[in-house]
Amino acid sequence: MLKNKNVIIFLLKFFGAYFFMFALYSGYLGEHQVTVGDYSCAPITEDAANKSVWVVQRMGYDSYAVQNSNELSLTVYINEKAVSRVIEGCNAVSIIILFIAFIIAFSSSFLATFSYAFIGSVIIYAVNILRIAIIGVALYKFPEQQQFFHQLLFPAIIYGLVLVLWVIWVQKFSKVKRE
Repeated sequence: MLKNKNVIIFLLKFFGAYFFMFALYSGYLGEHQVTVGDYSCAPITEDAANKSVWVVQRMGYDSYAVQNSNELSLTVYINEKAVSRVIEGCNAVSIIILFIAFIIAFSSSFLATFSYAFIGSVIIYAVNILRIAIIGVALYKFPEQQQFFHQLLFPAIIYGLVLVLWVIWVQKFSKVKRE
């Protein structure tokens, strides 16, 4: 019965944290996205696109992002060529919510849980910025490989990172009873 109790507690903490953060994020999107007239992405999506453009510029390319007026996306240009669109799902917030919900489900002390969730979220966001920038350059140079880059390689990078962070959390910091 104790094992079932631990599973139930894990599931309640995970889904409770996930749905709470998802509701907050949905409210944020509802307040900050414009879907009537000229569309406008939420500031976090604009930030992800603009920081990625900054990285691409540091790589030596002329790059900029433009808000699309008829959809919730920003088009990223490299050397005047449209190479990618940054949509709400590209800003890593959904992945960060999933990451934090898992950390909370396997919580430790408040300080350790909060610190790891914060530091892990910053790492995920930063790697995501690099991911968007590198996929833009990759699509600029190898547009015929779009499916491989966008659907396989780059999702594997971000989800692989989250998996590694989860394993580190469970192995080093959480209070999971090892039997």
